[in-house]
Amino acid sequence: MQGGHALRAVGDLVDFSTTVAAVAESLVRAWRQVRMELLVPLLRGAVVVCVVLSVVVLAEKVFLAVVSSAVKVLRRRPARLYRCHPVVEDEEAGSASFPMVLVQIPMYNEKEVYQLSVGAACRLTWPADRLIVQVLDDSTDATVKKLVKKECEKWGKKGINVRYETRKDRAGYKAGNLKEGMRHGYVQGCEFVAMFDADFQPSPDFLVRTVPFLVHNPGLALVQARWEFVNANDCLLTRMQEMSMDYHFKVEQEAGSSLCNFFGYNGTAGVWRRQAIDESGGWEDRTTAEDMDLALRAGLLGWEFVYVGSIKVKSELPSTLKAYRSQQHRWSCGPALLFKKMLWEILAAKKVSFWKKLYMIYDFFIARRIISTFFTTFFFSVLLPMSVFFPEVKIPLWELIFIPTAITLLSSVGTPRLDQSCLTFFFIGNDQMIRHKDVTSHELHVSFFKQKKITVCLHVLMCFRSIHLIIPWFLFENVMALHRFKAILIGFFEAGRANEWIVTQKLGNIQKLKSIVRVTKSCHFKDRFHSLELLFGLFLLMSACYDCLYRDDNLYIFLLPQSIMYFAIGFEFMGVRVSS
Repeated sequence: MQGGHALRAVGDLVDFSTTVAAVAESLVRAWRQVRMELLVPLLRGAVVVCVVLSVVVLAEKVFLAVVSSAVKVLRRRPARLYRCHPVVEDEEAGSASFPMVLVQIPMYNEKEVYQLSVGAACRLTWPADRLIVQVLDDSTDATVKKLVKKECEKWGKKGINVRYETRKDRAGYKAGNLKEGMRHGYVQGCEFVAMFDADFQPSPDFLVRTVPFLVHNPGLALVQARWEFVNANDCLLTRMQEMSMDYHFKVEQEAGSSLCNFFGYNGTAGVWRRQAIDESGGWEDRTTAEDMDLALRAGLLGWEFVYVGSIKVKSELPSTLKAYRSQQHRWSCGPALLFKKMLWEILAAKKVSFWKKLYMIYDFFIARRIISTFFTTFFFSVLLPMSVFFPEVKIPLWELIFIPTAITLLSSVGTPRLDQSCLTFFFIGNDQMIRHKDVTSHELHVSFFKQKKITVCLHVLMCFRSIHLIIPWFLFENVMALHRFKAILIGFFEAGRANEWIVTQKLGNIQKLKSIVRVTKSCHFKDRFHSLELLFGLFLLMSACYDCLYRDDNLYIFLLPQSIMYFAIGFEFMGVRVSS
């Protein structure tokens, strides 16, 4: 009996093993069938789609680069295209010959920078009786409100017309704050409105250089100046932000201004004609891109904009990764939701040409923001690592190397910038030689051309100031594309965070007071953890290891550095951290 039971047990075990083997074999066959009939065709189709999208992105970059280069070669500077001679005081009218200008400074708990912005606005060169500085304080911190009010009173005692305004709540955030500020009676007498965020410090001659464009050109609604960054060298995060922002201003804004007199208002460091704001319906808080919203509505009414890159306003870049991520979420989510809301308005607009509509829809929104972000995210973070596990899927070499390299180089051309302090020595030397009576004309001539050569050499050297950061910047932008694409989807579908507004943290002079910026005990690990970036980093790391061990196509050269950058951002090993 026992022998019979043993034989049946062995038979059952053999049957179970056979069944398991049969199931495993059927699963393997099913996987191979799904792989060959579904996944491989899908991935091959994705490669084709990415090829098309990469060509679209490259064509857009080349187009903008050609326009920007043509502007420089043909010297189509704003000062040559528009009348902009300075406004002068009339002997009879006196200061009344100057238009009334309102300077708006919206702020929210800006303890670190309020003195810088209010002080810079009050130092603007303009007749005191023709200038109103309006500080729109939405602060919820009673101590900060008291400090800001005291600062405004201090400048008021010096003869500056400073109006300190508050409101009951933060409805509409920045757009609601600006809209409320425009309702005050004294604003109706102002012809132009200059706007500065709390960390912006315009030079005293800002109004002298910008307002004449609006005074002498009735069709202009906006003069946009360029941002200059006081903390670009603080850390790797700010250096890479500078590269992206310089391209935006030097290429994108300049091309839009030259092509069709339209570009997205940057929300600060600009001067508006109040008539254009009123005709456009004023500020709207339906998206977090209230500046772009106003610019679109004004542009569709036929108003024109001009970007003047020679006028620069000092500002601060986000130094912490948390602040930068919040800013990028707002800058990506807002335009996506705005595009959804205004697409039919753009198509139905009667006061703008077909080409301007095409530029707004295709270049300004689709190619620059949607296609570029989707391609970067999908190709480098999804398709490329997945192709490691599918040898049947081949990515062309030119799609893998040449097109991304060309896009990267075209996107980094805005970074070179010559620091004027580098030339101070040569200009001073030349001035001293001119003043010296014993210098002959020949010696002066030789000295001048020597300095010209040195100046050219300095320009060439500065062109490569950030050449060593191109690869880290490329990897960084690929990771941030994932964050931006997620924000775009939130905007399109109007998900929970679609209208989330988080004020970008400013550090002001805090960093100058710290010789070493360090991670403090208050920075908990849980606050430095971004799961989506870490998951993608792990996926890319696994793909890189598999490629190194089992493949010979060397894709790990691309995947491994990208995974490291994902981990760096996922664990917030970028940017500075200061004690609270």
